[in-house]
Amino acid sequence: MAKHYLSLAFAALLIAGITACSKEKNTISPIPAIGFESVTPANVKQFTDSITFRISYKDGDGDLGENIDTVCNVFLTDSRNNVTYKYRLKQLSPTNSEIAISGFVNIKLGSVSLLDANATQESATFSIYVKDRSGNASNTVTSSAVTITK
Repeated sequence: MAKHYLSLAFAALLIAGITACSKEKNTISPIPAIGFESVTPANVKQFTDSITFRISYKDGDGDLGENIDTVCNVFLTDSRNNVTYKYRLKQLSPTNSEIAISGFVNIKLGSVSLLDANATQESATFSIYVKDRSGNASNTVTSSAVTITK
């Protein structure tokens, strides 16, 4: 009886070992996905302070980012006036590598201003999305509010 249990235990360990060593299938989509992580600072002085947005990214085929200086692939839109600022995210993996990538990136927006000249402060949120080299657009994320003061 003890030999039977020992044989079953050995078989279970063998099966667990084989399945643990099998190659894990890539479950990350080739369409980039981003997440909003943070915005700093939460309060800025107009014409003076810059704003840094931190986002996470995942891309199943690794074609996120670009080495050509004139190509824009990050889009940041101010909720107050729908003005979109365009940036270039540098290429994050070698060309034609088709590897899953993930990580974090910071996007820095230079100084902003109040839209209402009579206001002493305004609140703004910013939406962000990215495009990969295949032209796939990610989901859009929205930042937490930033207060802009005179």
